[in-house]
Amino acid sequence: MVVGIPGALLFLKYRRFVETFFLELGAEIAASPQTNKKILDEGVKYCVDDACLPVKVFHGHAAWLKDRCDCILAPRILHIEKKEYICPMFCGLPDMLRESIPGLRLLDAIYDSRRGGLKKWAYETAKIVGADKRRADRALRAALEKAPESAASAGRAVRVALIGHDYNIFDRFANMDVIKKLGALGIGTVSADEVSDADAAKETGTLMKRPFWHFAAKHYGACVHLYKSGLIDGVVYLSAFCCGVDSVTADLIRDALGGFPMMVLKIDEHTGEAGFDTRLEAFADMLHRRKTSGNNRSEVRDCVPCGEGAF
Repeated sequence: MVVGIPGALLFLKYRRFVETFFLELGAEIAASPQTNKKILDEGVKYCVDDACLPVKVFHGHAAWLKDRCDCILAPRILHIEKKEYICPMFCGLPDMLRESIPGLRLLDAIYDSRRGGLKKWAYETAKIVGADKRRADRALRAALEKAPESAASAGRAVRVALIGHDYNIFDRFANMDVIKKLGALGIGTVSADEVSDADAAKETGTLMKRPFWHFAAKHYGACVHLYKSGLIDGVVYLSAFCCGVDSVTADLIRDALGGFPMMVLKIDEHTGEAGFDTRLEAFADMLHRRKTSGNNRSEVRDCVPCGEGAF
């Protein structure tokens, strides 16, 4: 069996895990290429209009894989941690794909941490591929040894916390290669994954109410921990347009950080880079000036708010 692996959503971070798992099961792999304009356009064509950019991109990758594999990996992810949930788009992704792109065959076994978690998902997926539980156990052990991708870029005097959903941070086409652009401006990046779950949970526990969404809790806790630890000089929050979770999380972080430098970058299917580059350059220049003056921990007083994404 040839399994199609879309280069989108969480597969961008856990690509090594997924590929190792299926190769150990004895399946062949057809991986879609990095997101490009053609894949994005296909996703926009097939997906519903009010979906966020990452879901549209996933549709584009699924369309690219449709005739190149026997089935496409699209698990139905429901629940990640205790009392924390995931975006409904993940829950309904297989249904969206089948409705939007006729003829797809999907590997859509359920991942639910309350009901068997990763092991149950592995068994159900392996059964479809034609492997037994013993082989699924071996494949899962081998896959878990593969570290996820990292979004950090060290070696810079000025560093920012690059916060946002992994699929926004790792998709270099969708985010216009923001890590490379920041590096060219002399800015290093620190990701939320460099903060332990315990440290992130400690900060999240200070909120009046525990965040309902899994990624919101992780992003908030990690960002506030990095700020309080003095490990960063600013925050760049990368958000997909119309993401309801991001709209709440970004405001929670901004409230916790007070006047600390923070910029929210919105990405969507429009690929013009001029305004994107201008904002990054202005933010980087401000961070360098504050670092030079030794004022990088004080409130921002030299930047005029200009609506969403102000810094």
